[in-house]
Amino acid sequence: MTVPGRVEAATLLLSLDPPPWFVRHARAVAEVAGWLALRIERREVAVDRRLVEAAALLHDVDKALPADDPARALPHGDGSAAWLTRAGHPELARAVAGHPVTRLTDGDGYRRWAAFASREERIVAYADKRARQGLVSMDSRFATWRRRHPTDLDDAGLSVIRSRADRLEADVCRAAGVAPGDVRRLAWTGEALRAARGARS
Repeated sequence: MTVPGRVEAATLLLSLDPPPWFVRHARAVAEVAGWLALRIERREVAVDRRLVEAAALLHDVDKALPADDPARALPHGDGSAAWLTRAGHPELARAVAGHPVTRLTDGDGYRRWAAFASREERIVAYADKRARQGLVSMDSRFATWRRRHPTDLDDAGLSVIRSRADRLEADVCRAAGVAPGDVRRLAWTGEALRAARGARS
């Protein structure tokens, strides 16, 4: 069981023939996560950068699965974990399962996750909060989430998950030695996707 490298992760992603908007989001999350992992690594803090990059690129694969795939019946994140496990990469399962913003709404589930999540899991979850089609602020991400899902939570519920997301942001940025406004993208996905497309043709 080996964590897939950049090209192998890109090949797995492309095997699902995802639409362009999906690939843009996957790239944004993977590049934010890769940048954070590199910053953390440079501070001589233990982090598996390869796992972070692969899990971040593949975090949403359950959204690209065919309708009849059994993983589609699972909650978002769990479906990605199930598909990746089936594809021979169970080492990525935890990092992708814990990323959805909805994990922040489940009080007991969130407390368990916060107590036991690895640094890699936290980076992937945070990178997803900072990326849409590109790098955005947490304010922008939550405003968009609120517009897209206006009936999911009242203001009090949204305040709770935002405070949990803010704690996640503080934890990951502290480990990376950066302020949230200084977070950037590490441009690695374009080359990996080009190599993966070349190998497929």
